[in-house]
Amino acid sequence: MTSLHTNPLFTRLTDAERILVAGAGGGFDIYSGLPLALSLAHQGKEVHLANLSFSALAGLPVDDWAAPDLAVVTPESALHQSYFPERTLAQWLRRHGYPSTVYAFPQTGVLPLRAAYQALIERHRIDAVVLVDGGTDILMRGDEAGLGTPEEDLTSVAALAALDGVPTRLVVSVGFGVDAYHGVNHVQVLENIAALERDGAYLGAFSIPRATREGALYLDAVAHAQRHTPERPSIVNGSIAAAVHGSFGDVQFTDRTRGGELFVNPLMSLYFAFDLPGLAARCLYLDRIEDTHLMRQVHSRIAEFRETIVARPPRRFPH
Repeated sequence: MTSLHTNPLFTRLTDAERILVAGAGGGFDIYSGLPLALSLAHQGKEVHLANLSFSALAGLPVDDWAAPDLAVVTPESALHQSYFPERTLAQWLRRHGYPSTVYAFPQTGVLPLRAAYQALIERHRIDAVVLVDGGTDILMRGDEAGLGTPEEDLTSVAALAALDGVPTRLVVSVGFGVDAYHGVNHVQVLENIAALERDGAYLGAFSIPRATREGALYLDAVAHAQRHTPERPSIVNGSIAAAVHGSFGDVQFTDRTRGGELFVNPLMSLYFAFDLPGLAARCLYLDRIEDTHLMRQVHSRIAEFRETIVARPPRRFPH
């Protein structure tokens, strides 16, 4: 049991020396973990970064692969590609004097992703993994009114849930509310968090203040990514960054959201932290995707599961 003045997430990571911070859901998810990764690095931890990738990794040369389904991305990787969040982050890291390798996993099923994680864990003797979701759909157990886009997130959860050799495996979610645009009912998110608290798997929440070194660096990294990916900037991290800035309401920062109404608010800048095995144990369909090799298998297995259940009806906030 920790004291109120300590943070349970960082307490769980106190004894870890080599920590992997990984984006769960593809795209710019790894940026959502950047404040946490930088804080751990500033504490003297050896921190490595990885991301389930939406980039065109298949075109990388053979020397850029550390293992099957494990790409090593550097600031010089595939300079001809306009959309490459992992490379953009590697360039930002080098610019600020941090180790500039970002590992990338292609979109696969659970079994190859687990093997890639295992290879990365062995490569750096990782003793703690923090899986990061920009959004809240990683917290959906499967019977909610809407699941958002859970395929990549829960493939990542399933891949890590069976790696019992890693002493500490955690999940953090940041960007509360952004998945409303993908059909997630956030009253049900709160209901799930309450259930995880009852199970002992919820590790509390804390904010990303812009007055901190890590908060300021995160804002700089997001702005850098938006400049270098102008056609496909991250809506999730743009929303989180706007919340960290103190913006509120319909804050439009990209043409990608034209015609929609955003609701940027302070809850988006909160990290919600969880024990990964505890979170995995509550997912109702994790066993159905366990033996998958391809992401399309994950999609179909989740769709088949949804046909067998009666979803919990959505609820409105009462105030």
